[in-house]
Amino acid sequence: MTFEWDESLRAFGDAGDTFVRLTAAVAGRWDQPGLGEWDVRALVGHTTRSFLTVETYLGRPAPAVEVDTPAAYFRAARSVASGPEVTERGREAGRALGADPAAEVSRTRARVGALVASRDGDELVTTVVGGMRLRDYLPTRTFELTVHAADLAAALHEPAVPAPSAARQALRIVEDLAVLDGRAGPLLLAATGRTVLPPGFTVL
Repeated sequence: MTFEWDESLRAFGDAGDTFVRLTAAVAGRWDQPGLGEWDVRALVGHTTRSFLTVETYLGRPAPAVEVDTPAAYFRAARSVASGPEVTERGREAGRALGADPAAEVSRTRARVGALVASRDGDELVTTVVGGMRLRDYLPTRTFELTVHAADLAAALHEPAVPAPSAARQALRIVEDLAVLDGRAGPLLLAATGRTVLPPGFTVL
């Protein structure tokens, strides 16, 4: 599945705004448990990389498209999306937020948002899994922002209320992954209240 550029810009911006608001609500709770081995600071640091990788990859033009949809990106990234190096990168990203993490997140969101808004989506970028069009890569960042904002909300005991534009895009990626991997049946049964998902179920 692919997305219209205007739709992706709006979803990315809305997901970023939600994340910025939640980060501002952290106050003094940066050392509290966040997600898995991460504290809240590391979780926020990892999530902020959803902005920073866009900025970095735009500085690395790709010669050709190798991955052509958001779902294909996540399937290709499975081999690099786990492991101790990912955990440590999250901690490093958290430390890099400095003395005022919420302010740094807000500045980063504003800077990258302006950068993305100046593009048309056809730019070729070199991602961790190969060359992609920006229009296909950006929804993967919206997905990450949306899911990890929900993680942050849970860590802060706040309601998880993603922006509709971002939620729709994230759920469409979940749909694609579930269908491509033959996992749509259990997901549909759980979503309609017929059963619960098997332990460890994920589309990632």
